[in-house]
Amino acid sequence: MTKLFFDIETLPAEKEKHSVLHEIHQKRTDDGKRVDELDYFISNTSFDGTFGRIACISYAIDNGSVKSLSGDERKILQDFWEIAKTVDLFVGFNVMDFDLRFIYQRSVVLGIKPSVELNFARYRNNPIYDVMREWAKWNMQSSISLDTLARGLGIPSSKGGAIEGKDVAKAYEDGRIKEICEYCEKDVEVTRKIYKRMIFED
Repeated sequence: MTKLFFDIETLPAEKEKHSVLHEIHQKRTDDGKRVDELDYFISNTSFDGTFGRIACISYAIDNGSVKSLSGDERKILQDFWEIAKTVDLFVGFNVMDFDLRFIYQRSVVLGIKPSVELNFARYRNNPIYDVMREWAKWNMQSSISLDTLARGLGIPSSKGGAIEGKDVAKAYEDGRIKEICEYCEKDVEVTRKIYKRMIFED
C-alpha cells in the first residue's frame, strides 16, 4: 500500500480578487448579515479555496524524504495529482476539512481535473486517513492541534520556528518561499510520526 503524507500552506486571495471580495462583503453588510472588517474578511480567504490560494504542498511517500511543490499554483496542483495516481492512502492532519478540501476547490477553480476520485465519507480511514479525526475517533465535538498531539506523544513539535501558520502570508510577500516550505515539511514529518504511533508501526 502506497501512502502519501502531506500538508499544505495557503494564502489569502490575490489583489486582483479584492474588488470582488469587497462587493461580496458589501452585499452581506447591506443584507444585515454579521461580517468581519473587510481586511479580516479578505485575510480569512486563506481558509477557503474559493478565493484563497496554495503557497506550497509538502509531501512524503511511505518512508521517503519530504519534498515540496511550490511556485505556480496550477503547476503545484498538476504535480500533486500526478503523484496521487500511485497513492492508495492519503494521510494528513485535518485533511478532510481543510487540506484535501482546499486542494479540490482550487483544482475546480483552476480547471485541473483530479487524477483520482476520493471519497470524503466520514467515519472511515481509507482512502483518507485524517490523523486529527482518527485521534478523536470521529467525535466531532473534539479537536486537537498537531502541536498538542505531538507533545502528548513525546514527539518533537514542528512549531516554534521562524515561521508558523499565521506568518505564511507575510513570509510569502517577503519572498521567503523556501522557509514556508521548510515549515510545511516539518509538519509532514511530525504527522508521519504520529500516524505510525497510532497504527503501532513504531
